[in-house]
Amino acid sequence: MQLQGNTHNPKVYIGLDIHKRSWSVSIQTDLFFHKTYSMPAKPNDLFEYVDKTFPGHNVQMVYEAGGCGFHTARFFLNLGWDVLVVNPADIKKGDKERYQKTDSIDSKNLSNFLKRGDLKGIYIPTEEQEQFLSLARHRSQVTKKLRQTKCHIKSMLLYHGVGIPDEFDKPNWTVSFLDWLDSLRFSTSSGTLSLQGKLRMYRFVKAEYLEIANQMRSYCRKEHKKDYNLLRSIPGIGGYLASVIIAECGDIRRFNTEGQFASFIGLVPGIYNSGGSESCLGITPRSRGQLRSYLIEAAWIAIRKDPEMQAYYRKHQGKNVKNIIVKVAHKMSRRILSVIKTETPYQVNKNLVLEQ
Repeated sequence: MQLQGNTHNPKVYIGLDIHKRSWSVSIQTDLFFHKTYSMPAKPNDLFEYVDKTFPGHNVQMVYEAGGCGFHTARFFLNLGWDVLVVNPADIKKGDKERYQKTDSIDSKNLSNFLKRGDLKGIYIPTEEQEQFLSLARHRSQVTKKLRQTKCHIKSMLLYHGVGIPDEFDKPNWTVSFLDWLDSLRFSTSSGTLSLQGKLRMYRFVKAEYLEIANQMRSYCRKEHKKDYNLLRSIPGIGGYLASVIIAECGDIRRFNTEGQFASFIGLVPGIYNSGGSESCLGITPRSRGQLRSYLIEAAWIAIRKDPEMQAYYRKHQGKNVKNIIVKVAHKMSRRILSVIKTETPYQVNKNLVLEQ
């Protein structure tokens, strides 16, 4: 049997199945399979083993993206290894893997795919980008908690038969409504104390909600001033959304085409084409869900502020409103990439304003 591989440029392929306390490691070279074993989740131990066992080899490693983040990838990249982090949904799996799944099998499959060149990695953010994204995601969690707290207060009032005056029964809570809630008294002290406790919780969460948004805007004005101001020049994108775009996308300049950027956000359709027939499955489920949601909300604002967007919306009137607004959001994504790549602020079409 003839061995394949270039002995002048020996390579090592490592597949990792990463967990909090342990890793399953599968190692093979361009000539032979070495072994699969389990080890503590200590990156330096793996480096020392590979450096001792395979001196002078070019090392390539892969693992699936997940709850352990990208710090492992950055550790080995700094040591000169070639590292891929892959989306678990992109790993090819046969029917056999549905019935036989272990950490060792997963790591071995990753090592095999890596050696064959069948894997495409996702973007590995810097430590600064990853931590800023954590702040943005924390803001999203606080937003959900704020809605939940408001729902708890209204549910309590409904449960105990306390009607809310019509002038206060609105999605946005005014100072007058909060004053009314503060003055509300139940028939017993326990009911009043329960409501007051919920109001304290609401005020705490609301203060955190506002403070994090201010922190994100302040951070971007300091660390990403140019991109922040470029994004804010686009109608519909304010300071907070600009900071979310920077947090979610990282280095926007890495996208080569508008299609890549729109696909990353999730503003492209899912398509099924077979046997000459084609059907649209709606908007793709692969997305940066929070960012896509924000951009679709911003599209409604852009329609009101930008005559070009208004004309684009009218051009598609008569179609499904949800489909149209996604098209507007897709158009906004093209503008985002354009202003960042050209480093030119967006200019409203004044001739179109005069025509209207």
